[in-house]
Amino acid sequence: MSTVTLSTSKLSSIDNTEIDSAELHRTHYGIGNFAIWFLIFIEFTEFAFFFVVFLIGKAHYPDIFFQGPTKLNTIAGMINTLILITGSFFVARAVSAIKQDQRQETLLFLWLTFFMGALYCGVKIWEYQWNIQSGFNSSTNYFFGIYYYLTFNHFVHVLMAMSVVLWVIIGLYSGHYSARHHATLESAGLYWHMIDLVWIIIFPLLYVLR
Repeated sequence: MSTVTLSTSKLSSIDNTEIDSAELHRTHYGIGNFAIWFLIFIEFTEFAFFFVVFLIGKAHYPDIFFQGPTKLNTIAGMINTLILITGSFFVARAVSAIKQDQRQETLLFLWLTFFMGALYCGVKIWEYQWNIQSGFNSSTNYFFGIYYYLTFNHFVHVLMAMSVVLWVIIGLYSGHYSARHHATLESAGLYWHMIDLVWIIIFPLLYVLR
């Protein structure tokens, strides 16, 4: 009898510890954790540096940067903008679902997020092929040099975001996430939102503004 009581007491203690740990995480870090916020800061700093390079180039070569956007496939850029925004919606739904312990819904929305990333990559590869067939590559002029660097760098980050989402999906299949423990899933969502936000800045800079 005492053994049963002791075991029950231990289970209760472990359960309370898990709850306290989750609450402590939210109190100190809020959404995500320190590591992901630090990574996001580094990523934004990197892109901000090249945004500055873009603006300097625009100031020195106004004619090239005025004509540049007219030579790009704006429709492809718009489609990819909608794709990434849709992906952000899906990953937000995934985070909301795991907080309610709706594991199947979480998996569904994570797979949809991953699919949006793959679709983005497909459209971007097609756009690169379209540019090359139209005679525009990274050595065409300063504008296209910046265009290829920024968009390819962002392309790589989308692949990274897809890898993170896939890692979370595997973890979810393994039972690692629940309503109490989902910080990694939230961090994956934050990284996707960061990629989305960067593209929302890149799109008007390259495709719209003259």
